[in-house]
Amino acid sequence: MPLTEYLVKARARNGSLVESKMKVISEAEALARVRQQGMTPIAVEVSGRGMNKELHLRKPRVKLKDMAIFTRQFATMLASGLPILRCLSILSEQTESDRLRDLLLEVRDQVEKGDSLSGALADHEDFPPLMVAMVRAGELGGFLDSTMLQIAESIEADVKLRGKIKAALTYPIAVAVLAVLIVTGMLIFIVPVFAGLFAEFGGELPLPTRILVGASHLVTNPMFFVPFLTIVIGATWWYRKNKNKPRVKRVMDPLRFRIPVFGKLFQKVALARFTRNFSTLLKAGVPILTTLDIVGETSGNVIIMDAVAEVKDSVRDGTGIAKPLTEHSIFPEMVVQMIAVGEDTGALDAMLSKIADFYDQEVEATTESLMALLEPIMIMVLGGVVGAMIIAMYMPIFMIFDLIK
Repeated sequence: MPLTEYLVKARARNGSLVESKMKVISEAEALARVRQQGMTPIAVEVSGRGMNKELHLRKPRVKLKDMAIFTRQFATMLASGLPILRCLSILSEQTESDRLRDLLLEVRDQVEKGDSLSGALADHEDFPPLMVAMVRAGELGGFLDSTMLQIAESIEADVKLRGKIKAALTYPIAVAVLAVLIVTGMLIFIVPVFAGLFAEFGGELPLPTRILVGASHLVTNPMFFVPFLTIVIGATWWYRKNKNKPRVKRVMDPLRFRIPVFGKLFQKVALARFTRNFSTLLKAGVPILTTLDIVGETSGNVIIMDAVAEVKDSVRDGTGIAKPLTEHSIFPEMVVQMIAVGEDTGALDAMLSKIADFYDQEVEATTESLMALLEPIMIMVLGGVVGAMIIAMYMPIFMIFDLIK
């Protein structure tokens, strides 16, 4: 294969920026050579052309599953007595995520220059605040290995929780998409054929058939279909871009808990995540006010964030944690009472962990029951929609004999 000359920019271990040209078969080989030299690649371009890839700006965020594997392996290596720099080097070579590999190389370089591990992690937004705070507490307390193990368990539990939610939502979403495709296909390709047949015989069509033919004309009309499709795509793009903005979350988060069937599931997921993160941070020795800041930020729900803000004020005043939670309906009485008992007995972290385990089991049970309930319902809905369309198309056929006579 022909060789191509690449211009590579990389960061050396001493922090200096290095530019070099090399003739290799592919861009991947150029990046591999740079990493073999112990440098962190920043950008690569074909020599003589403009920059064709900004490695750090355009790469996706690290997947939660990759982060869970990284923290579990990191905890194991630290417990085995390996130094932090050696752990980071090994993990950067083993990970399958290109983004995480680059981040670990940068973190290793920062730690090698004298930065703390928590400080190096804090410089990269891919590492969640919960992880940074726990690593900082582990460094100060001298139990970083056990802290990393707690982080791994927390992230793994979150991955498992998300997997259950995806399992619960995948089937109804797939059936709904299938139903839309079938209905749209029938309106575009099948109904017009029957409509032409009915027009040849004349006479007045039954109301269901007229509605079906009208829907077919609407869908096949570019003046309707194109603007409608544009609006749907535009609304989807706008929501994906703005869904994490406070003004959007203020509207969407309360509605999420009111969705029929799934609202209770979303509430249980939010409670499981809140109590688990709260418990994990307290076990790691993170101060209570810092813990509240982090659990509010990582909850992903404005209702819980508002509750945590009131809890912070209550803790400053010496009132406690449980009392402000009674004013928020998202927290059931059982949760509030267990937190109150945990405060009174001095075992709040253990009590929060029990609550998280309870809601993990609730989420699993709710997911299984939803799957068992939704499968026949969705099949009935899909069959009902398609069946109603077929009946509406065939109703005029029974009138054809009268029209022929």
